[in-house]
Amino acid sequence: MAYNYVVTAHKPTAVTACVTGNFTSPDDLNLIIAKNTRLEIYQVTPEGLRPNKEVSLYGRIEVLQLFKPPGQAKCLLFLLTSRYDACILEYVKEGDSEEVITKAHGNLYDRIGRISETGPIGIIDPECRVIGLRLYDGLFKVIPLDRENKVLKAFNIRLEELNVIDVAFLHGCQAPTIAFVHQDSQGRHVKTYEINLREKEFNKGPWKQDNVETEASMVIAVPQPFGGVLIIGQESITYHKGDKYKVIAPPAIKQSTLVCHGRLDSNGSRYLLGDLAGRLFLLLLEKEEGMDGQVVVKDLKVELLGETSIAESLTYLDNGVIFIGSRKGDSQLVRLNTEADEKGSYVSTMESFTNLGPILDMCVVDLDRQGQGQLVTCSGAYKEGSLRIIRNGIGIHEHAGIDLPGIKGIWPLRLVVDSGIDDILVLSFVGQTRVLMLNGEEVEETELAGFDGNQQSFHCGNVCHKQLIQITPASVRLVNTQTKLLSNEWSPQSGQNISVATCNQYQVVAAAGHDIFYLEIVDGEIKQVSTTKMEHEVACIDVTPLTENGRAEICAVGLWTDISARILRLPSLESAHVEMLGGEIIPRSVLLSRFEGQPYLLCALGDGSLFYFILNTTTGTLAERKRVILGTQPTVLKTFKSHSTVNVFACSDRPTVIYSSNHKLVFSNVNLKEVGYMCPLNSSGYPNSLALCNDTSLMIGTIDEIQKLHIRTIPLGEGPLRIAYQEETQTFGVLTMRTEIKDATGVSAPFHPSASTKAAATTYSSRSKNAAGMTGGSDSDLGEESDIHSLLVIDQHTFEVLHAYQLGPCEVATSLMSCKLGSDPNPYYVIGTALVKLEEPEPKQGKLYVLQYADGKLTEVAEKEIKGAPYSLVNFNGKVLTSINSIVRLYEWTAEHELRVECSHYNNILALYLKTKGDFIIVGDLMRSVSLLAYKPMEGELEEIARNYSPNWMTAIEILDDDTFLGAEHSSNLFVCQKDSAATTDDDRRNLAQVGAYHLGEFVNVFRQGSLVRGSIGESSLSTQGSLLFGTVDGTVGLITQLSEEFYKFLLEVQTKLTKVIKSVGKIDHSFWRSFYTDKKTEPMQNFIDGDLIESFLELNQEKMEEVVTGLQIDEGGMKRDATVNDLVKVVEELTRIH
Repeated sequence: MAYNYVVTAHKPTAVTACVTGNFTSPDDLNLIIAKNTRLEIYQVTPEGLRPNKEVSLYGRIEVLQLFKPPGQAKCLLFLLTSRYDACILEYVKEGDSEEVITKAHGNLYDRIGRISETGPIGIIDPECRVIGLRLYDGLFKVIPLDRENKVLKAFNIRLEELNVIDVAFLHGCQAPTIAFVHQDSQGRHVKTYEINLREKEFNKGPWKQDNVETEASMVIAVPQPFGGVLIIGQESITYHKGDKYKVIAPPAIKQSTLVCHGRLDSNGSRYLLGDLAGRLFLLLLEKEEGMDGQVVVKDLKVELLGETSIAESLTYLDNGVIFIGSRKGDSQLVRLNTEADEKGSYVSTMESFTNLGPILDMCVVDLDRQGQGQLVTCSGAYKEGSLRIIRNGIGIHEHAGIDLPGIKGIWPLRLVVDSGIDDILVLSFVGQTRVLMLNGEEVEETELAGFDGNQQSFHCGNVCHKQLIQITPASVRLVNTQTKLLSNEWSPQSGQNISVATCNQYQVVAAAGHDIFYLEIVDGEIKQVSTTKMEHEVACIDVTPLTENGRAEICAVGLWTDISARILRLPSLESAHVEMLGGEIIPRSVLLSRFEGQPYLLCALGDGSLFYFILNTTTGTLAERKRVILGTQPTVLKTFKSHSTVNVFACSDRPTVIYSSNHKLVFSNVNLKEVGYMCPLNSSGYPNSLALCNDTSLMIGTIDEIQKLHIRTIPLGEGPLRIAYQEETQTFGVLTMRTEIKDATGVSAPFHPSASTKAAATTYSSRSKNAAGMTGGSDSDLGEESDIHSLLVIDQHTFEVLHAYQLGPCEVATSLMSCKLGSDPNPYYVIGTALVKLEEPEPKQGKLYVLQYADGKLTEVAEKEIKGAPYSLVNFNGKVLTSINSIVRLYEWTAEHELRVECSHYNNILALYLKTKGDFIIVGDLMRSVSLLAYKPMEGELEEIARNYSPNWMTAIEILDDDTFLGAEHSSNLFVCQKDSAATTDDDRRNLAQVGAYHLGEFVNVFRQGSLVRGSIGESSLSTQGSLLFGTVDGTVGLITQLSEEFYKFLLEVQTKLTKVIKSVGKIDHSFWRSFYTDKKTEPMQNFIDGDLIESFLELNQEKMEEVVTGLQIDEGGMKRDATVNDLVKVVEELTRIH
């Protein structure tokens, strides 16, 4: 059986809704953002947005509204999920703990009723008497808010107007009154109804208006003193209040569709409007006072403020700052300025929030050849389109570099001790030490009289009493910072050379062969306090203080020969603990460090592996020994500070940053090939930096925020559709789409410059050349938009666009792959295009282009006319396999460089997706789930051997193993089906039976085999197999891995216990949320484990953790025993490391 573990590697980032109000307390202004299944609560402060809390919900958030009930100081939050679970949430502070509690909840699903195509609408009466919902056509649902009910109960009122476009509650009415735009065969109309709560029906409303603009799409209720509503259309904006009526048709808004609005003033005199092109408008209601003192709207004015991300929702915060929530690009905080800048814009961006959504395609590549995958995604749409490079690990940005081979150590020094600024960098080489003076960004070599330049240094640094120290093989030298002269020197009496040494502010521990010396630093002198002899030679040593006063009470030592790590007490140098590491590789670096207050001992060996232990500072004993593999070369451990937390940098051929998160160590690799030595550096020219060196050079750089995933953005300015990687040419092929608009002369021109218009070279497809003479249209074409598709060839290192291959008008790029064909050694890009004509229900013509990128040029090698749209292209054993409308067709590559049809298979509605393994092909159909084909090389034909008979509308497919297949369908579910080769009857063998079902709550666009983590980190005892990444519309990156049956049963038990212990916000059942759900059927979750729920175990307190493990049995060497909290923590921690 197939057992799967699904977990989120990168949370959803597309903003679906946002609201502002006083939610956390009466004095706090909060911004609440909905990102699919997550709520993020921020506090608006003068410094920016401060995250308050993040809440995960068992449902996709569709409606988000804040309301302040009469007599209450702070707001409550109403939300509705896509499965019609409604709840009212309140933020409660009790002592230190802050919780979001569910005040009321209920499910509003009706067994009958046609779900509205335009999605759910939820509105709240301004006086907070009722909540109104339009979920089904012809029904308006009302939830009265008059009583303190724990359960939300709603009643339905019949609505004769079936097709409601938008609805709002009017301000200043005696009874709750709705105004809405609806559509019938005659056009669109505005109507109002009063809600009669006693009779539970509608009364006639105060006014109505037939035949408003045919594209009227938004209703905005205007608060008192004006009252009434604004109707926003494609070309006009209308203000309505019964007899009062004002309409304007500003040309500025016609270029694109207005999609969202936000109120700027509480009295409703100014509104913000955002459109699909990312433009922001201000709508002003000019007032006029009548003779009777009534305020009426005299005029409406619209002004273009500037350009932002394409807004899905926008909300005004304070002090001219607006939050723009986007689904198609990055969300932004923007400021409105009173003066326009040189481009005429009144908007300036203050901050951007990364959004990967919508991920249309992605590929997993190992660009640095370090055995670690990076994900390159096609993200965003229209002008927000970009490529995102997602890497597990931390980026270091180079600011300066010097070619200096052979560096054996680096340390920063401060001559002006109190300044807090490093002004000297000491470099150690074999047989010499050099001193570099840092002056601003300049670096020059200098001399320090007290330093011995003809010896290699083991350690240099600032120590107490404003002195410097240098430890060389010959001696320990103390230097005065004022005079820069030697003030004292110590060397072993035996005349031996020092082999390793370390020091902190007050103490030095040095070793010569078997002997260890403990020295203390005083003003102007180094005193020897004690000495001891070890059984073997000392390999490495550390005396980092773990106490507040900066003095170490223990030191750590690694020995040759017996391969051990030891803890010695200071000042006596007595042994407190001996830990045999085993094996034959000697320890090369030891380090004592605190992570989140917990003392650890880290010990790195010469083969790149690292042991780490929890250290008891009072007894000096080590516990909880763990081992991870960081690289293959000897590793040097150094500490550095980032955002006032101490982290550890492991220098080796795979440099790694070690930090602690949730009281467990996390190992994040760094985007550098090799680091031999490093030190923190805080000079005037390079503040908060790191100095790093390898065999050949020294580099100064700054480190990214320390987090799990590092995302780099390559903006394209147009929508990317498909991506393929070609290793031989070190390029990416990306299919993109840009929008052009016709000007008065009939010539199409791009809206703004984008990647395809700025390419280093451009060539055109044959269809594009034929259409070149078709320009010069009639006046009626003025302003007509057209989409231009291109293939961009992008350099994998610089991400420059090397070449753009432009397709013709109406020629839509649908698929792309990079491959080698037949016995031909050249790598090719193959693109599939369709000719889309408005009068055709589906494309009847298309083309396959075979292109070669070589010597900086892209040449067309072959093209093939086809009858339809090639939705998918895959390399099938050196041949081209494509799905054209309903046909799956195989082409072979001839010696004459032509594509020739070898065989076809006809049995689909629309074959959208193809994946292959060996001679097997699975086909994902538009609405007929998945089928399995086999290629018969002898007969040269494709044969269907099995299919899944469920009516699943597919969005992505993948092969898990020879008999098991994974599919994602359009209601955000995943399912697994399996071929039963051992079945007795033909019918059973031809059936791909469903063996797994799971509601993901995310619309999956793409599956890709691959992983973001480096293989074999640590001694993983997990029985997981394979790694599959998926990308979704909301910008989520997730991972699916297969489990053994035993491990699945164990995790299923953990999952069941967790659902009892963790109470969900909104009181939604976990089993209900994860059940496979479409509008036709609901099935329970089967053979899937919810990794996000399992990992939330680590965030529980000790008491709850113990509640989860009671009754859990764990398998140990074939014997069952009761699991402890530590057992489960270890299992879950290992699961968190797979993504």
